[in-house]
Amino acid sequence: MPSDQKAPALDRYDRAILQQLQQDGRISNQELADRIGLSPSPCLRRVKALEESGLITGYRALVDAKRMGLNLMALLHISMDRHTPERFENFEREIEQLPQVLECLIITGQDADYQLRVLVKDMDDYHDLLLHKITRIEGVTGVHSSFVLRRVLERGVPTEVR
Repeated sequence: MPSDQKAPALDRYDRAILQQLQQDGRISNQELADRIGLSPSPCLRRVKALEESGLITGYRALVDAKRMGLNLMALLHISMDRHTPERFENFEREIEQLPQVLECLIITGQDADYQLRVLVKDMDDYHDLLLHKITRIEGVTGVHSSFVLRRVLERGVPTEVR
């Protein structure tokens, strides 16, 4: 579903399905049906409809970064020299090639054009990423880094807006 297309109307069962799947994407259809109060067949039909509508875009495993030896998360604000489509396209193409970059957002309200969330082993690894890769991308004029001390909260998309 294109991002400018309006989402289909969701009832309480659809919202409950989305909430449960965001908490546990590997839940069995039987368990999901039991938790939301439907029988398995209509539950499965609803999940398939949510997938086909584009509301459910995929499923992922959550990996423990520390057990992978990735102990340092940083948020980088990147400033660009020119605001041209070519400059932004080049930057985004280069960033996509860096596996340490978990997220890249175009932002406003800061003295920066992009915010990156990166995950690396340690400060030496970060230093290498910054000096030998990110700052060498054509058009990058400034980088401001903040280091994450602790993740307080992480959750999926809200299924109920209050």
